[in-house]
Amino acid sequence: MELKQAITGRRSIRKYKSTPVSQEQVESVLEAARQAPSWANTQCACFVVVRDSQTKNKLAETLAQWNPATEAVKMAPVVIVACAEIGKSGYYRDKPQTDKGDYWFMFDVALALHNLTLVAYEMGLGTVHVGLFDAQKAAQVIGVPKGMAVVELMPLGYPDEQPPARPRKELSEIVFYEKYGQTKK
Repeated sequence: MELKQAITGRRSIRKYKSTPVSQEQVESVLEAARQAPSWANTQCACFVVVRDSQTKNKLAETLAQWNPATEAVKMAPVVIVACAEIGKSGYYRDKPQTDKGDYWFMFDVALALHNLTLVAYEMGLGTVHVGLFDAQKAAQVIGVPKGMAVVELMPLGYPDEQPPARPRKELSEIVFYEKYGQTKK
């Protein structure tokens, strides 16, 4: 599969088959995540692989009541909980180096999870980014220590749906030249 095909073909999957995901497949997608770039190569991201049904149900309870991914967290064979070490990414000598403060750990985890989703898609697996949840409650469920933050939950499994592509803005709506709002090249 060509990279561009993976980028344009990947969809958010919220319904999964019960077919197990092998340990080799999990390690393959996590290897893709590990290879992602990070601020000054700090590699602040880490991942908790959850297969236990009770733990997945407890994680699902941390989602907002109206979150459409609740069943995905419960039913996917695997949920990957993406975490990050706080105060590392975007820092130099223990001080934030940009006006974004401690935001960089979110960016680094997003890069890692993007790699993961593309490799999962290439392998015939589905994922969905789940960010609307109580991260501190999720951290309690899986025993995340102080100094670490839960950033995202990502169900992983064989898709039991084929959602259509969602509309995207045209390049002319989102690309400017030399100054914001300038559309001429």
